[in-house]
Amino acid sequence: MVLVILAILAIVVLFFITSYNRLVVLRNRIRNAWSQTDVQLRRRYDLIPNLVETVKGYAAHEKETFEMVTKARAQMATAKTVSEQAEAQNAITGALRSLFAVAEAYPELKANQNFLMLQEELSGTESKIAYARQFYNDTVMRYNNSLQVFPTNLIAGMFGFTAEAFFEIEEAAREPVRVRL
Repeated sequence: MVLVILAILAIVVLFFITSYNRLVVLRNRIRNAWSQTDVQLRRRYDLIPNLVETVKGYAAHEKETFEMVTKARAQMATAKTVSEQAEAQNAITGALRSLFAVAEAYPELKANQNFLMLQEELSGTESKIAYARQFYNDTVMRYNNSLQVFPTNLIAGMFGFTAEAFFEIEEAAREPVRVRL
């Protein structure tokens, strides 16, 4: 009888330990995923001034667009939370769209090697950002699911684990892209 009670007690303790450790691992994966996303966002942040300077030489009168890009970049520099980062990234995405629209108006700019190289590098970075965001959100989903399912939710509550925020895009980015020929 004592052995059965000890075995049950050992199973319960083992369950608590493995559940707690699993939550810690998932929380650390979220932090790592955010760090990886942040690396790509920083890369994008660093590419923007070079792109702006290249375009400025061709389109000096497009001051409003350059101000919008600069403002969006500054907003990213001050963002601390995931939601602030998401808002700043959405602003940068909109500003870059405007910048590339300006570039469309200048055929000689579109043929400029520096511009083409920066545009290609930014395009590759955007793909990496998209992947990093997806990985981050997938990791957050696994973690948040673990916090909500029984009986792990009891352990999460006991040790103060809280849900993490997803990296979300702005509503305007959900609209279909309009192509004008």
